[in-house]
Amino acid sequence: MPSAFPDAGPSLALINGKVLAEDGSCEALAIAGNRIVALGTSAEITARASAATEIIDLAGRTVVPGLVDGHAHLDREGLKSVLPSLADCRSIDDIVARIAAIARTRKPGEWIITMPIGIPPSYEDVLAGIAEHRFPDRHDLDRAAPDNPVYIRSIWGYWRSTLPLVSIANSRALRLAGIDAATVPPAPSIEICRDADGEPNGIFVETNKMPVVEHSLMHRAPHFSASERAGALAASMTLYNRAGATSVFEGHGIAAEVLDAYRQVRSEGRQTVRASMIFSPAWPSTSAEDCRALLKSWGHWLAGKGLGDAWLGMAGLYGEIDDSVERELRSRAFPQTGWAGFHYNSSLPREALKEVLVEAARNGIRAVGILPNMLDLFAEVDKIAPIAGQRWVLGHVVSLTPDQVKQVAGLGLAVTTHLTAYIYKRGSELVEKLGRERAGEIVPLRSLREAGVPISFGSDNAPLSLFQSLSLAVDRRDRLGAVISPEQALTREEALECATLGGAKLTFEDGEKGSIATGKLADLAVLSADPLRCAPDELGRIESELTIVDGGIVYRAQAGAER
Repeated sequence: MPSAFPDAGPSLALINGKVLAEDGSCEALAIAGNRIVALGTSAEITARASAATEIIDLAGRTVVPGLVDGHAHLDREGLKSVLPSLADCRSIDDIVARIAAIARTRKPGEWIITMPIGIPPSYEDVLAGIAEHRFPDRHDLDRAAPDNPVYIRSIWGYWRSTLPLVSIANSRALRLAGIDAATVPPAPSIEICRDADGEPNGIFVETNKMPVVEHSLMHRAPHFSASERAGALAASMTLYNRAGATSVFEGHGIAAEVLDAYRQVRSEGRQTVRASMIFSPAWPSTSAEDCRALLKSWGHWLAGKGLGDAWLGMAGLYGEIDDSVERELRSRAFPQTGWAGFHYNSSLPREALKEVLVEAARNGIRAVGILPNMLDLFAEVDKIAPIAGQRWVLGHVVSLTPDQVKQVAGLGLAVTTHLTAYIYKRGSELVEKLGRERAGEIVPLRSLREAGVPISFGSDNAPLSLFQSLSLAVDRRDRLGAVISPEQALTREEALECATLGGAKLTFEDGEKGSIATGKLADLAVLSADPLRCAPDELGRIESELTIVDGGIVYRAQAGAER
């Protein structure tokens, strides 16, 4: 294997392990600065070390390229710890006691906002875990904090496989929000639950995956602050590093408040995960002419590789077709985005979005869409302004027919998919929906790979580990134990490639990262188990014991994060 040692010797050497390199496995590697400079035997690498070289004995552990999460929502993980948790509450009295304890630390009139009721990360079967088998109402919360407005937030709906979402306010919060017996739900998807006398009982039920109540009826409740977002983002990076992730692609688009958090974390020297971001426009109008003109006037900075560097970059834009009343309600909360982290008003009516995407294609601005209806729209745009070579991204791939797989390949798209949602949580449901004769269309990884389409796995922060995606790509077993279209399974080597090199291809950075080779960036993860050889039930539980980004150790299992 080629060697490129600097005269001063490497800064870091990993020896006595199993390095899954681009050209085959080896025992050891050396790093100088932020690059991999040599691969070889432990003896070869040790012989070139200097007194200044830090040598780490891997004791047989496996080294892989740092994982690249193709649809991360990285900021959300840390935000889950910003609000007080109700996760261990098993009765209404437990919830009342928890909120009462919080109230004792707050001044009268100060808001109390908590995490949802239920057990994270998925919050399944919430009421099964509550002794009374009901949600607390405003009367219960009034007992806990009569002098404070209280709001129990709903989950982000994609954490769980089923609806509805439920949030709860006490009497003081309802008064501050101006909600009374005369209040009408702002959308048919929202229910204001009521007492026998017609007064709101504080419980809101909504059949939306993305919450609407907190951005409409309860918009007066405090949102995440800038300092909370920055602190949560730094905490998220440590957790993603522990999962072996060294880069993320934020394909759903990034709102201004999340970009500000990234900038703060970067300026403070706390960034330990590289971030490639897609812009989430906050369109001030849904007029096709207005949006096209606006993009034409300022969108040039999104073209090509956009702005930024290998640590923090922004290029391309996110698009979604939506002209619903819920979209309008969420958009009114601008610039606050809650759990989303993207602007709700980045979605547009179909014809307006088509005009925007045509303008983007003409100017070399990549686009990302995550809903099935975006594929046909991409094809229509391509007929007017060809997108081949720009590598637009189709995310959250749920199912594709054989003809659609050919269409994806023909358009030169890259794809990302969230296997925890579409195989583990919904596999049997999708088989029932499509019919067994079409089960092979569900997340057709083998078909996409054979068509030459770049594939990336995205965690969607539900949950955050891509090793669960690797496991599901290989065994394709859902939560009911059913195997979903096994003919679409990947080998472990292929699945690992999707989680590494596939993610790098989303941003044309596969020449710089995504595999272990001399000259590439030293973004690496030393794992708790060999993903190519471990037991099947261990694959999804793998964690990183040592994570290196840009040649520096950012996480050690025994000592937490460092930089």
